[in-house]
Amino acid sequence: MKNSATLLIECPDQRGIVAAVADFVFRHEGNILHADQHQAAELDLFLCRVEWDLAGFRMDLGEFPRLFAPIAEKFKMKWRLALSSHRQRVAIFVSKYDHCLVDLLYRHHSGELACEIPLIISNHSDAQRHSEFYHVPFHTIPVSKDNKTEAEREQLDLLRKHDIELIVLARYMQILSPDFIRRFPDRIINIHHSFLPAFIGGKPHQQAFERGVKLIGATAHYVTEGLDDGPIIDQDVARISHRDTLEDLVQKGKDLEKVVLSRAVRWHIENRVLLFGKKTVVFD
Repeated sequence: MKNSATLLIECPDQRGIVAAVADFVFRHEGNILHADQHQAAELDLFLCRVEWDLAGFRMDLGEFPRLFAPIAEKFKMKWRLALSSHRQRVAIFVSKYDHCLVDLLYRHHSGELACEIPLIISNHSDAQRHSEFYHVPFHTIPVSKDNKTEAEREQLDLLRKHDIELIVLARYMQILSPDFIRRFPDRIINIHHSFLPAFIGGKPHQQAFERGVKLIGATAHYVTEGLDDGPIIDQDVARISHRDTLEDLVQKGKDLEKVVLSRAVRWHIENRVLLFGKKTVVFD
């Protein structure tokens, strides 16, 4: 496994930022593996991701905040340090459609997703057989308009018990309450089965079919209180013919959803995503 540290930075755009960060890593004998940056000119904002090898790095990382503080203060930085050795704890929420769940579990099992998945939560029991195959605990919590508050309380208890850092909505067909979302800011990823902002809400394939679209898509985004309105992490499309039926659109859409969601989750757990306003920067 790679043993590296990643520094994510957001600050006002100005000269000398890259040089200062690179020199800081160099002075502590760190070897930079990747360095990416983006200037959001319309906001006069600088965003940066720097990853370096910890082999030979001469610093107790517990001292990093103190030692890096002069640079952070000089450039008015908001910053976060992440270690590749830390495997984020991820909970998957699912309803009856299981294609995204199965894809995530397989990619995790094969080592493509470097995280821990300690539990799956569902409002139906249909997908439980997949959790048993991959030996992931499965919790069925039915949700209705009459018990939504109680159901979310039970879900939150499980998430706290398992120290969950990221929630993935793998076609979880329930709208989370504002209170629930506020407890996990920018840490809930949803897959929407259309190319947002087109065809928001329910039955996007039906809407697309009725409009005779030539492209369909899927969108992975962070969940906010606005329905299907959170910052977009990844999208993809497939071409549609007039010969395609509604069922064809659904099947093609499922293939897109799996790939788009897994990419978004991988980029998040690899600390490649920075948010600013309603946008994201995804560093490759």
